[in-house]
Amino acid sequence: MNKEKKKNLQKVEQFEKTLFKAADKLRKNMDAAEYKHIVLGLIFLKYISDSFEELHAKIKDGAGDFSGADPEDVDEYRAENVFFVPQTARWSYLHSRAKLPSIGKDVDDAMEAIEKENPTLKGILPKVYARPNLDKAALGGLIDLIGNIAIGDAAAKSKDLLGRVYEYFLGEFANAEGKKGGQFYTPKSIVRVIVEMIEPYKGRVYDPCCGSGGMFIMSEKFVESHQGNVDDISIYGQESNQTTYRLCRMNLAIRGIDGSQVKWNTEGSFLNDAHKDLKADFILANPPFNDSDWSGQLLQNDPRWKYGVPPASNANYAWLQHMIYHLSPKGVMACVLANGSLSSQTNNEGEIRKALIEDNLVDCIVALPKQLFYNTGIPACIWFISRKRAGNGDRKRMGEILFIDASELGFMADRTHREFSEEDIAKISKTYHEWRKQDGKYEDIKGFCKSANMEKIAKHNFVLTPGRYVGIKEEEDDGIPFEEKMAELTQKLSEQMKEEKRLDEEIKKQLKNVGFNLN
Repeated sequence: MNKEKKKNLQKVEQFEKTLFKAADKLRKNMDAAEYKHIVLGLIFLKYISDSFEELHAKIKDGAGDFSGADPEDVDEYRAENVFFVPQTARWSYLHSRAKLPSIGKDVDDAMEAIEKENPTLKGILPKVYARPNLDKAALGGLIDLIGNIAIGDAAAKSKDLLGRVYEYFLGEFANAEGKKGGQFYTPKSIVRVIVEMIEPYKGRVYDPCCGSGGMFIMSEKFVESHQGNVDDISIYGQESNQTTYRLCRMNLAIRGIDGSQVKWNTEGSFLNDAHKDLKADFILANPPFNDSDWSGQLLQNDPRWKYGVPPASNANYAWLQHMIYHLSPKGVMACVLANGSLSSQTNNEGEIRKALIEDNLVDCIVALPKQLFYNTGIPACIWFISRKRAGNGDRKRMGEILFIDASELGFMADRTHREFSEEDIAKISKTYHEWRKQDGKYEDIKGFCKSANMEKIAKHNFVLTPGRYVGIKEEEDDGIPFEEKMAELTQKLSEQMKEEKRLDEEIKKQLKNVGFNLN
């Protein structure tokens, strides 16, 4: 990255932080879970209004293809894939009324009007602004604040900046909500690792528990950053939480991604699979860990359980098999699960894992560090499953599994939350790619990665915990002779013992001064 680009990126990051702090101040005593929808709804409104206004100005000028066109004709905007925004829903109109006591109702009415004119947004936008517990002066302040986001009037600029702000706010709200935040947001570090490893350039991308859409956004970013065509990927998703589904649809729309195949129903992917016939080229997912409430008892004879019936008490292997069922003949997938999935032998899980391994589906296992997640301290891992292990441009790696132990990587971004650096992500993904490709320069690194054959895995009773295979990292020799080290440590210990004795005498003396003797 050149210096100018890095400087601009730092500016944007600082802008995001400053904006969030300012927005959070306006929250007052409102719960972060409620406030999230208010703020993100307004950011979305600002985005579609900016995009509309830019096209509106072009049509009004009547230049080129827009000669004689009506700037209030809905079809003109649909033809350009821009949402039509009615007069009373435009940001300029709402901004002019920000200080009025009716502003809450005005914004709700604006959301209703936008949905009416744009059927693809029906039921997506929040109508929470007229609530009595929302301070209208604070809402006006928030509208003023968000009104300053767009830099320049180019839709691309606006889209990029507002998209970044939306994502940043999602992460910050997830952090503020703690455990609940994990229900809608997968930390960017994990998503980046997954996307960089499976490389979704072209084809159908599926997430059966898509949350706020982070996997889709990062897939699109990956394609763009590698000079691919974002039109070459199509996305399919499902979410059982309606409010999270709405966040996802807005997140996709703000990025210009078609979210029509992202579905919501209350039953979820197990009981009511919205994409029954889908065979996806890439599957990326972070399902709920160790979910005991997935209605497994109702699905004992389901055709998805090719490798064994998953226990009703834990959905980990149900998620894996659901995704494998939807994987195309040359598809690859990544699924984040609790570490227990790697070693559990109870309730048929060990047998299912063995069957997956023996069918040559498991490609790579990555052990993750603690504290990456907002919602849990449970140690986690990523399963990489591939139907391309017989070659297809890569080397044949049947009967092998790559183990990567990334549990010591990352840095503390704040007091409670760990993140991967760019170098960490590159190290993990490059290791996998070098192992996978023809004439790759892969080498086992003690304490970090190991390519293990079927014989070795069988010896470990088909347990897939990376630590069992990679071993312990060798300590670097600092060149200091053992005798010299021991002499130094002995000297230090002697000094510490003398200091301890001195402190003991001082404590006795001070106690004696206040009338207490310590024998």
